[in-house]
Amino acid sequence: MQKATFAGGCFWCMVSPFEEQPGIHGIVSGYMGGDLENPTYEQVLTGETGHLEVVQITFDPEIFPYEKLLELYWPQIDPTDATGQGNDRLSQYRAAILYHNEEQRRLALESRERLAQSGRFDKPVVTAIEEASVFYPAEEYHQNYHRKNPEYYKESRIYSGREAIIEKYWKDK
Repeated sequence: MQKATFAGGCFWCMVSPFEEQPGIHGIVSGYMGGDLENPTYEQVLTGETGHLEVVQITFDPEIFPYEKLLELYWPQIDPTDATGQGNDRLSQYRAAILYHNEEQRRLALESRERLAQSGRFDKPVVTAIEEASVFYPAEEYHQNYHRKNPEYYKESRIYSGREAIIEKYWKDK
């Protein structure tokens, strides 16, 4: 098993694209980066702790290679936005691929370069690729939020601008 960690705006919206894929053994919403140990959602929500909202995925690379995770990741975000995603504008919402080893770093860089050269975007692809650091699981009520609170999740997804990003950059292209 390996870990993969992705930031892409609100972590609630980053779970469902990866779940139920073959070889995915777990997805945990949480926080990474920042200087505060064991941050709470309320602390991270201020945008002042330096943490990102992330999903950490446990996967079997023999069944679902890291490259496939990257292929699922990109269409969930606006890779041309370095400061947030959609209406989620504070620092905890910026997009980043947080690599756990040298191979993940290399594959992420190659994937970002291919995307940048694809001609899909009218602005540079600026999604950060950074070394993973300590992962702090989010509070239990954030885990599988889309299943626990489906109506509020749908509203939040629309309000956050996630659907507009997907429509603008990824539908029918």
